[in-house]
Amino acid sequence: FVHWRQRCSPAATPDRDKSKRRFDWHRLEMAGLQEIRMTEEKPLLREQMSMENCDVFLPPVDSNWQEHDIETPYGMLHVVIRGAPKGNRPAILTYHDVGMNHKLCFNTFFNFEDMQEITKHFVVCHVDAPGQQTNASQFPAGYQFPTMDQLAAMLPSVVQHFGFKSIVGIGVGAGAYVLAKFALIFPDMVEGMVLLNIDPCGKGWIDWAATKLSGLTSSLPDTVLSHLCSQEELMNNTELVQSLRQQIGANINQSNLQLFWNMYNSRRDLEMNRPGSVANAKTLQCPVMLVVGDNAPAEEGVVECNSKLDPTQTTFLKMADCGGLPQITQPGKLTEAFKYFLQGMGYMASASMTRLARSRTASLTSASSVDGQRPRICTQTNSSDSVGQVTQNMSHTMEVSC
Repeated sequence: FVHWRQRCSPAATPDRDKSKRRFDWHRLEMAGLQEIRMTEEKPLLREQMSMENCDVFLPPVDSNWQEHDIETPYGMLHVVIRGAPKGNRPAILTYHDVGMNHKLCFNTFFNFEDMQEITKHFVVCHVDAPGQQTNASQFPAGYQFPTMDQLAAMLPSVVQHFGFKSIVGIGVGAGAYVLAKFALIFPDMVEGMVLLNIDPCGKGWIDWAATKLSGLTSSLPDTVLSHLCSQEELMNNTELVQSLRQQIGANINQSNLQLFWNMYNSRRDLEMNRPGSVANAKTLQCPVMLVVGDNAPAEEGVVECNSKLDPTQTTFLKMADCGGLPQITQPGKLTEAFKYFLQGMGYMASASMTRLARSRTASLTSASSVDGQRPRICTQTNSSDSVGQVTQNMSHTMEVSC
């Protein structure tokens, strides 16, 4: 993965600045790196939001959301759903990170204006890990929190309860690990995965000892914040961090959170390997979009996960000027990337075309004339305002830097 490291170094992109945004679409070739550069005519909107005197984590009143408690083989799951299954379309199912619940993790993203264009076409289902929802009762003494494998094995009960044909999962951190495990065990239930800040590796003894020491010297919210946020965010984005610290303490039962935190730090390696790397390699069979900020604490874990996935099915999105909370600090970029991901799966073909898509279409059309016999992306458009169909026929991981 040396090419990725070279591309992301300051020397590789010396002209990046805050007034001009470039999207670099990369395809890793066996003998080298082929690069197609796309420069936007206008800069993307920056969603580095101010938290002063407001709380973006609390949802607006919306009577369309319905709460359910679903019985599973490993206990009850709190689920919030909006809409009804639409034909054979998959449901969008989310799973939050440790230290959060669906409100704290996904409210900003799903309330973003452009996201409404997507959600009107799909039923949306938010899953809260056991005991992590707002106002959850504290588990009794001696309660055994489900393992990460068991958390994944609880999800078929949700899919079957609502009659979903399949799902497109969106998971962050611990939730991304759970959804990836679910996709490995139940591939027929999954059409696609968007995995933010995923770490497929289990904790070693050194990491385990460091976590234990941190727990002795820091409060639980502060310990979790070091997992959620980059050091730059912890030092410089004080409004975001203070708001998140307050919400973690006020909205999540601390005893229940400790159990989830302990279980996440006891996770094992996800048993998957890139096809052809080992005999009988097993990996995710569905299209996957990996997402990480360039300053995120999970960056190395996401790179490791990418090395274990089928490159013909994987898109790697690395967000510039972004820490560990891209769904909160940059919902616009993530929404646009998610729309392209769904279009690549054959959904939302008539969704409105943004300036980025127009730039991407022109650049790819130009590049295709010199691409020879190499596999390539083909983007067909019906007009300047709509995307007809996006298809991917690639032999290597698609990488995006934005």
